[in-house]
Amino acid sequence: MAALHSENCPGQYPYTQGNQQLELSCMLLLIMFGKVFLDFFMLQVKKKPVKVSFMGYFCVSVALVDFTLLMSISFIFYFEDFALWGVRFTKYHICLFTQVISLTYGILHYPVYLVAGLDYYMTVAQTSQFPKRGQRLLYIFTVVVIWISGFFCILKVPAIYEELDTQNHFSPYRCPLYGSLQSYSVSCAMVLLTGAALLACRKEVTTMLLSVRVVSFASQPVLMFSYVSNTNSTCFKWQLLTRLLICFLGTWAPFVLLQIIILFLGARIPAYMEMNVPWLYFINSFLIAVAYWCRCHDVELTEEMWSTDPFVSWKFCFIPFNNESTEPADKPGTVIVIC
Repeated sequence: MAALHSENCPGQYPYTQGNQQLELSCMLLLIMFGKVFLDFFMLQVKKKPVKVSFMGYFCVSVALVDFTLLMSISFIFYFEDFALWGVRFTKYHICLFTQVISLTYGILHYPVYLVAGLDYYMTVAQTSQFPKRGQRLLYIFTVVVIWISGFFCILKVPAIYEELDTQNHFSPYRCPLYGSLQSYSVSCAMVLLTGAALLACRKEVTTMLLSVRVVSFASQPVLMFSYVSNTNSTCFKWQLLTRLLICFLGTWAPFVLLQIIILFLGARIPAYMEMNVPWLYFINSFLIAVAYWCRCHDVELTEEMWSTDPFVSWKFCFIPFNNESTEPADKPGTVIVIC
């Protein structure tokens, strides 16, 4: 009956296809508009000044790539069918551009996080507030190389190109988008590592949270935790891990909970949505915490060091650890103020 109805109404099927294509284009346009707004909002609300890092430059590049994609699909959506530099653009290219960006984002997680982790491991103990000009140029060069390599891998691999062409040919109005296995594995690893660290330090975390008090300091409400100093290096590492967990979860607990829900439900988010500035800053804080944990004995207590992370204040983790100028640090019952 459905087939007979379609034959009797030959104009209905193209009309339905046109509606599907219009709805798909509108959906992609709205999603990209929301993502670009969120990207630039996160870049604007971060603390200033922030110590320059590779991840900071990459976050800016992601926002610019998203903005370029939004402008491109908006232009195509408005003019629908036009030629530019001898190339004809139609609404088909809205899906194609989004697929290329999605596939590129999907393969960038590992290299970006590896470079960012090495950057923090090598620079987290430096006390200079702003890197040298050569270091800034190195960050920019690395970001450009990563993007070029990502696009080259996607556009030059025959299997990927043939798969895109085949799927778009047989289902031109569905626009299949892809999730990232790299993002999924990173999310699993972060949740497992955070959960394992929280389980290992559950007693210390519980004790510190039960001792927290809200007081007024410089006319502003602050949190105070009880602190008992211990010069043993092993205890120092465990106490530092506890503080890192409190600082990290104190800022990103909702994001960690969201990751747990997504993993539990098995939801697959398209890769062009997974790679966003809030997610990158979340990973950024995790990598900084790992770098602090690995190089805790090399970190110098200076005000410039605390500007490494634009969202998490790590100052609480090290004061009064190794602070010889703080006399009460060696006395039980000392309190630490988080500013």
